[in-house]
Amino acid sequence: MTLRVRWLGRAHYRDAHALQHALVDSGEDYLLLLEHPHVYTLGVRASLDHVLVPPASVGAELVKTDRGGDVTYHGPGQLVGYPIVDVPMGPAAIPAHVHAVEQVVIDALADVGLPGATRKSDYPGVWIADRKIAAIGVRVTRGRSMHGFALNVDPDMTMFDHIVPCGIREFAVTSLAAEGVAVSIADVVDAVVGRAGARWGPEVDRADVSSARVPPIEGLALGERKPEWVRVKARMGPEYRGLQRTMRSHELVTVCEEAGCPNIFECWQQGTATFMINGDRCTRACGFCLVDTRLPSGPPDPGEPARVADAVASMGLAHAVVTAVARDDLPDGGASQFADVVRAVRQRLPGCRLELLIPDCKGDAAALATIFDARPDVLNHNLETVARLQRLVRPSASYTRSLAVLARAKQAGLTTKSGVMVGLGESADEVGQALADLRAVGVDIVTVGQYLRPSAEHLPVARWWTPDEFAALRASAEAMGFAHVEASPLTRSSYHARAAAESAATATLAVSS
Repeated sequence: MTLRVRWLGRAHYRDAHALQHALVDSGEDYLLLLEHPHVYTLGVRASLDHVLVPPASVGAELVKTDRGGDVTYHGPGQLVGYPIVDVPMGPAAIPAHVHAVEQVVIDALADVGLPGATRKSDYPGVWIADRKIAAIGVRVTRGRSMHGFALNVDPDMTMFDHIVPCGIREFAVTSLAAEGVAVSIADVVDAVVGRAGARWGPEVDRADVSSARVPPIEGLALGERKPEWVRVKARMGPEYRGLQRTMRSHELVTVCEEAGCPNIFECWQQGTATFMINGDRCTRACGFCLVDTRLPSGPPDPGEPARVADAVASMGLAHAVVTAVARDDLPDGGASQFADVVRAVRQRLPGCRLELLIPDCKGDAAALATIFDARPDVLNHNLETVARLQRLVRPSASYTRSLAVLARAKQAGLTTKSGVMVGLGESADEVGQALADLRAVGVDIVTVGQYLRPSAEHLPVARWWTPDEFAALRASAEAMGFAHVEASPLTRSSYHARAAAESAATATLAVSS
């Protein structure tokens, strides 16, 4: 069995929790390793009396969760590990799994220079004499595990003073640094991966989200001639010009124009387009995107949903795609405008399928629920690139959060879709890891296309992937079980969107029957 290890860097607890739930259902074995921002978590048997100060007063969240145990702390400088693995069931299955997690930590501590760690009778966790260095809290459901350990490397130890850690008053909490072992989180990650692989592997497939800025891509010159397979001829026929007039008459924005999509002539010639709502200015500055990043010019236009619906109706679309700039300046990230567009289009043209390509709304559960409750036919959120390149390519986003958004959408019962670009310096193996992660959280439709540099101010193209390489990616993704795979040099998120949605719907019906 392969253990997929993902070092995710800093990630919010709510995102990691949603990701865990999806991976439990996937049947794949994973080990998620990460740090959390300051957060106190309450297990199912936790007492609020063990939270001694208002968490917000010390810059922390308070989250009720579904693991065992009492209250504990997670934060920077602490390595959190979530093994999502099969647990052979039997009378002592859960204690045996807890002991296995403890042993991984005990052995890893010895590897980084702290021998002598042990268990303590009646107190789960890993101990140095009477000082707790790692908390353990697990949940096992239908033979699959969640949650795991929190190992103190060099956190702010005063954060433990604001709770009764694990509900235990009589013993102190310690860390590797407090025990005189100066070691980095990265070194501890390596040690844990080695021990976890031996325990839950034996094969390990590891991908790391870099916590440091990746060196700039040494790519091709902007003026270098493109290969034949990524060159597009302009075809401004009557269908193209008619759709352009429709957009202008309704004062609408399309991502086709704003992002410089190479497929604009083909798609517009066929009478399809991707509407972009919530304005034309994005609050993020991703390294690949041409959309304007000046400050947004105000709240969403309340008349925009009706205008989108009118345009969809006048075009007679059977499948409409709606996307948006990221609006981190809005309390809901622009979610309510998405929902209003869905309602307006369905009222105007009930038979039209709606596909939404959404930003992450900063992972806010209420904002995402607003979109999910509108019940789009397809919910698309792009992962964009491989784990290692996330910070370089989209510094304001998160690999973990994007997977969590897709996991939540799937849990809400939606058909899900995501996309990855290639040509930014990633390897074929890294693309395979990203696709495996997308499939593991239940994504139905995936798109893979060649990155094209929109200007000298954007990330360079590292190389051109060939049509044969795209064919190999398509075959690999299809073998993973995606309902539909679109992979070619010119593939973009909305390319052949109607055909992809119909293919996914057919596949879903086949499985259900």
